[in-house]
Amino acid sequence: MAERGTLWGGRFRKAPDARLMRLSRSDPAHVRLVPYDIAGSRAHARELQRSGILTADDLAKILDGLDALERDVASGVAQFAAGDEDIHTFLERELTLRLGALGGKLRAGRSRNDQAANDLKLYLREQAIAVAADLRALEDALIAQAEAHAALPAPGFTHLQPAQPVTFGHHLLAHAQALARDLSRIADWRERASLSPLGSAALAGSSLARRPDLSALELGYAGPCENSIDAVGARDHVAEFLFVAAMIAVDVSRLAEEITIWSSRQFSWIDLDDAFSTGSSIMPQKKNPDIAELSRGRAARLIGDLTAMLGALKGLPLAYNRDLAEDKRAAFDAVDVLDQVLPAMAGLIATMRVRTGRVERDAAEGFTLATEIADFLARKGVPFSEAHEIAGAAVRLAEDRQTSLAGLSASDLRGLDMRLTEDVMPMLDVANALASRDAPGGTSPTRVREQIQRLRAALDRLANRLPATAA
Repeated sequence: MAERGTLWGGRFRKAPDARLMRLSRSDPAHVRLVPYDIAGSRAHARELQRSGILTADDLAKILDGLDALERDVASGVAQFAAGDEDIHTFLERELTLRLGALGGKLRAGRSRNDQAANDLKLYLREQAIAVAADLRALEDALIAQAEAHAALPAPGFTHLQPAQPVTFGHHLLAHAQALARDLSRIADWRERASLSPLGSAALAGSSLARRPDLSALELGYAGPCENSIDAVGARDHVAEFLFVAAMIAVDVSRLAEEITIWSSRQFSWIDLDDAFSTGSSIMPQKKNPDIAELSRGRAARLIGDLTAMLGALKGLPLAYNRDLAEDKRAAFDAVDVLDQVLPAMAGLIATMRVRTGRVERDAAEGFTLATEIADFLARKGVPFSEAHEIAGAAVRLAEDRQTSLAGLSASDLRGLDMRLTEDVMPMLDVANALASRDAPGGTSPTRVREQIQRLRAALDRLANRLPATAA
């Protein structure tokens, strides 16, 4: 090592300036990548033994040294030092202290460029499985609540105005469907991120590491990257992971927004469990939906992480540039945010109590049954443009009388239009309105229960695409 704390320096006449090193040195948080760098080092050591750089005895000593080093890092015996430029420098320093010159042999045929790309990809492939598990727990909580309230009438909204009756279970499942697509994105991403950059070295590949296909399989990849320049210079897999993370956060944020509204005194649709709520330091009566609000706020951070990564990639020439070091800060933040948000939201949803009486009472508020009148007339052959006007007139009449549509009599409706016969009255019942929406994707309780069954089956199929633990 030409200069303590660096893996370079032979052609330099001056030691690095402290200001350079302060900018260049990796954040200590990168220590979380040590297990993945050691895993790559094991695979690379075997590759060097295959190429004749290491003897079988050398390989055994290096593997033993890596095992011991991994244990010492995990226990805190071996720690990132202030002079270490990055984790690669740290690990080579430690290995050389333990094995002497043999420790320095491991650098042959590889570069920090392919190591850095490999470490983060292995890390994200493993973390994707953990995110998927947390997301599935939130899905299960939503589905359980939806099943319990599959037939509960509730007002559906557009523009945050009462629109048409739906079941509360159907509304909850709308959030679950969005999150299911996010789960599918995780599985798709992991399959796309299944090629190993190890063996690409700095950018041209290695004349020493000749079987990257074997190293790839050892590390759980499907195979090596096709192009060594692309392998070290690409970070679209990081950007895509950040997009999936941001999309999850945004979908959770939309759920969190509704939780905040539903738990307000004005709505009073749900009661949040005390264990998943907070209070006020000055107002003793307050019970705040902080989990929902914090989750909503965290979504902004993940959008920022994605934007930062795309900004760093924009305009970069191939192959490797230090700009790419921004990938770890963004990726770590995304992983950490989802690790906090998803379990908390799953607990909140699983323990919330729905005020069924209040929700059902609100189902017909705001004249949500007006479309039933228009649909009734349309079935009788009335052009919908005309039917729409007649239904609107019924709303005006109910408003003038300060009643609901169901509060109008059959003669009231017939006075608006003779085609509004007596048999329109059953249509002004919320339960009948829900039952009539029985087309696929509709809100009838029967369809909602069928949707739950299909969604659970789809989630199980997605689970089969993701290993229980990272390979």
